Amino acid sequence: MSEAQIPANDPQRIVLVTGPSGAGRSTAVNTLEDLGFEVIDNLPLSLLGRLIDGPPLSRSLALGLDVRNRDFGVDALIEAIDRLTATQGAAVQVLYLDCAEDELVRRYSETRRRHPLAPEAPPLVGVQRERDLLVPIRARADFLIDSTGMSPHDLRAEIEAWFAPRGRVLLGVTIQSFSYKRGLPRGLDIVMDCRFLRNPHWEADLRGLDGRDAAVDAYVAADPRFVPFFDGVRNLARLLLPAYRDEGKSHLSIGFGCTGGQHRSVAVTERMAKALAEDGWHVSKRHRELERRNLSGTGEQTGVARA
Repeated sequence: MSEAQIPANDPQRIVLVTGPSGAGRSTAVNTLEDLGFEVIDNLPLSLLGRLIDGPPLSRSLALGLDVRNRDFGVDALIEAIDRLTATQGAAVQVLYLDCAEDELVRRYSETRRRHPLAPEAPPLVGVQRERDLLVPIRARADFLIDSTGMSPHDLRAEIEAWFAPRGRVLLGVTIQSFSYKRGLPRGLDIVMDCRFLRNPHWEADLRGLDGRDAAVDAYVAADPRFVPFFDGVRNLARLLLPAYRDEGKSHLSIGFGCTGGQHRSVAVTERMAKALAEDGWHVSKRHRELERRNLSGTGEQTGVARA
C-alpha cells in the first residue's frame, strides 16, 4: 500500500489546494501527486459533487482550484467546502498558498504572463483584485503556506513536511538493462557501460541463458574487474541519490548497457536493484531486451543474441 492509499473504512481524504495565482499552486499539486495523491487540477466546481458521489477512490485526493477554474466563485467554493465537510466518509482540508503582493507582481513580470483577473492591465491590478477576492477562503485554510522568498524546491520541502508520512523516501529509482545495438533507452539520467566485463555469450552453456540466471551472474561477477566496478557505481549512487532527493527530484533512472542486453547488463542491473533496495530506496527494474524477446523466466532459450 502506498502512503496515500486509504485503508478500508477510513474516510476519503480530500485536500483542496488554492490561493492567488503565482503563489505556487502548481508546485503544490505536483508535490502531492508525487506523494501518491490522486490529483485533479482545475476541476470545475460544478463537477465536484459528481466526483465525490462516484465510486470511492483508493487514494487520497488533491484538487487544484483557483480563479482560472471555469465556474470559480468564492461563494461557490465556500459552499463546496461546507458541503464536503458535512459529507459522511470525507475528511476535507484546505491548503492555501499565499505570497506577498510585490513578489507576485515580480513573478508575473518575469514570466510575462497576464493575470487572469486583469488581462489588459498591469499585473499589480490583477494581484490586488485576486488577493481581496480570496480573503474569505484564506480564512478557511487548514494549512497556510506563505511562499514569499521560497524557491520551488523550498516550497516542495515545506509541503512534504506537512503531507509526507514520516520517514518517507521521496525518490523513486529505476534500474534498467539495455543493448547498445538498439540504442540508449529514453529518459536515462545515468548510463554505465558493462561491455568491458567478460562475456557469457562465448560460453556455450551460458549463451542461451540471461543475467538473471545464477550461473550467468556468477560468471560475470567472477571477472576481477566486476567488484571494483560494482562497488564504485553503488557508492556513486549512495552519494547522488540523497542529493537528488534533497534537490526535489522525484525520480532517477540508471541504465546498464552491454552488446545484446541479455547477460552482463542484466546481471549488474539485478544486483544493483537489490543493493539499492536494501539501502532503503524505492527501486523498480526493467530489462528492455528481455521484454522485447518475451522471456517468461530465467533460463529460457533465447537463441544467440550477444550480451
